[in-house]
Amino acid sequence: MQHATPAAPAVRETLERLLASETFGRSERARKLIRYLVEREQAGEADRLKGFSIAMDVFGKDGDFDPSTDAVVRVQAGRLRELLQQYFANEGIAEPVRIAIPRGGYVPAYELNAIRLPEVAKPAEQAAAAAAPAEHPSAAEDAVAPDASLAPAAAPVPSVARHLRFFWMAIAVVIAMLGVLILRQGSGALLAGGHLPATFESAGLTSSIAPSPVSEALPLVYIAVKASGADAGRIAASLRAGLSGFDTIDFIGRDTVDKTDPVNNPTSFIFDILPGPNTGDITIELQSMASGRVLLSRNLTPADSTPTAIEDRVADMLSSALPASGTIYNYIEQTGTPNGLTECLLLNDKYYLDQNARTHEAAYRCLETLANSGAKSSLVYSELASLQVEAVSDHYVYPPNATIEKAVEFAHRGVQMGPTSPYAHRAYGYVSSRLGNTDEAIRWMRKAYELNPYDLGMAAAYGYGLIFAGRYAEGTPILTHAAETFSGHSTWWDYGLFVGDFMLGDMNKAIAASMALRTTATKSHYLAARLIGAKAAGQDSLVTTLLNELNTKFPKFAADPRSTFVERKYPADLTDRLVQALRAAGLGSAS
Repeated sequence: MQHATPAAPAVRETLERLLASETFGRSERARKLIRYLVEREQAGEADRLKGFSIAMDVFGKDGDFDPSTDAVVRVQAGRLRELLQQYFANEGIAEPVRIAIPRGGYVPAYELNAIRLPEVAKPAEQAAAAAAPAEHPSAAEDAVAPDASLAPAAAPVPSVARHLRFFWMAIAVVIAMLGVLILRQGSGALLAGGHLPATFESAGLTSSIAPSPVSEALPLVYIAVKASGADAGRIAASLRAGLSGFDTIDFIGRDTVDKTDPVNNPTSFIFDILPGPNTGDITIELQSMASGRVLLSRNLTPADSTPTAIEDRVADMLSSALPASGTIYNYIEQTGTPNGLTECLLLNDKYYLDQNARTHEAAYRCLETLANSGAKSSLVYSELASLQVEAVSDHYVYPPNATIEKAVEFAHRGVQMGPTSPYAHRAYGYVSSRLGNTDEAIRWMRKAYELNPYDLGMAAAYGYGLIFAGRYAEGTPILTHAAETFSGHSTWWDYGLFVGDFMLGDMNKAIAASMALRTTATKSHYLAARLIGAKAAGQDSLVTTLLNELNTKFPKFAADPRSTFVERKYPADLTDRLVQALRAAGLGSAS
C-alpha cells in the first residue's frame, strides 16, 4: 500500500532532479542548503535542524556564531523557499513529490503531487480536448501539441507556458470525469468497505477546489498583540507557531490590532497579548469575539518568557485551549453552537474520557455520517481509523465487522487529505502499532510530534509509542514531560507512564501512575496495572478488591492475561514482566 508520506527513494530522486535544474543552477548556497536539510531529515535528524547547526555545517560558521547579529541562515532559508516555489511552479510542475521548508523552522515537508503532467497526450484525452467548449480554443489547440512532437520532423521544445495550459486543461477534464463517477457511485464506498485508491486520488484533486461545507467548519482563532517589547514579540511568535499546528481550529494568521473583524460568529475567538499587572509581565487572554467573555487567562513573568521556557508555557496553554477537550470546545458545547464536525470531535473526546460501547458508538456514528456525506476534513477519517481500532480491540458491537484493514484504509485517507495533519499522522502510527509494525508506528508518531511540538497530546503519543515499542528509556521522559506540563490529560497517558516506569524499575512512579488510572468497563489492562501498583504499595485490602473485580468483570483476561498482551502486540519483555507481576499479585496462574 502506498503511504501519503512519500517514500525516501522518491524524495531523493526529486531532490537530485531539483539540484540539477536550471532554477537551482544559479545558487550554490541554495543547493547546498536544500541537500543538507533533506538528507538530515531523511536520516531521522530533524531535531538537529536548528539555525546554529545549519550555520556551522552548511555555511562554515564557528562556535562564536550569533544568530541575533548574523542573519545568514534566515536570509538563505528565505531565498530557498522562493526558489522551491519557483521550481515547482515551472520546471518541477510534474514532479511526483513536492518539497517545502515551512516558515518558522527548517525541517522539510513533503507532499505527493496528485497529478503529474503527461508527456504524451493519450487518445482519450485528445478526444476530450476536442469536445472542450469553443470559447477556449487555445486549450483545444494546445491539447494536441504534444502529439505533434511525435512526428519525424524536429519540433521545438514546448515552453513552460504551453505545459501549464495543457496541465490545467487536463485537470478540467479529469475533474469532470470524476464528478460523473462520484455521482454514479456515491460516496459510501469507504464505509461499505470498498476499494479506496481511486477515491483517495479524487479527494486529492478536488479538495482544494470545493469549499468546506458549514458542517465541517472549525472554530476561528485570531491573535491581537497589544503589548510591546522583546518578550511580547517572542510570546507572539511562539503563539503563532503553536496555533498554526492545531488541526482542531482555523488560525487566522494575522494581527487584529486596529482592524475590525466580524464578531457575529459564535465560534470566533481571539488571543489578546496584553501588558501584565507587574513590570515586565505579559498577560495572554483567550476571549470569545461574539460575547466578549474571557475564557482563559495566563500571566507570564519575565522568567516564563525566556527562550528556554516560553515554548512549554505556550504549549501548556494551547493544549488546554484548542483540542476537543479544551476551553474553546467546552465553550462551544455550553453555548449550544457546535456544528457537524465540532459536535463529532466533542463526542470523540467523550469516548476517550469514558471508554465504553455507548460513547464509542455515538462518536463513530457522528463521524460516519460526515464521511458518508463526502467530508473533506482529514480529522473525520483519522478519528474513524482510531475508533475502528478501538472497536477491534475491545470487541464493540458497532461498527459491525470492524477490522484493522478498514482502520488502515481510514488512516490512509486521513493522511492523503491532510498531508501535514498531526492528527492524521498520529492515527496512522496508532494503526501501524496494532499491526505490529513497530518501526512504521514510531516513524508516523514522530512525524506527528514534529508537525506540532506545541500540542502536548502529540508529544504524549510519541512517547507512548516509543514505550510500547520497547524503547522505555526514550519514551518515558517524553511522556513524563508532557504529563508534567499539562495536567488535563487522558487516562492512556497514565497507563503509558505506568508501563514506562514499571519497566525502568521506578516503582514509586509506577505506583503513582497506576493510582491515577480511571478504570473502565472495557480496559482489563488498566485494572491489571492498578492491581500491580496496589501489590507493590502493600495495599492488601485493595489487592483483594481488584482481584475480585478482575475475576468477575474480565474472566477471560484473569484466566490468561498473556494472550491479551500478545494480541495487543506488547513487546515480549513487557509481556513477561506484567505476567510475572500479576502472578505475584495472586491473579490465578497468570499464564
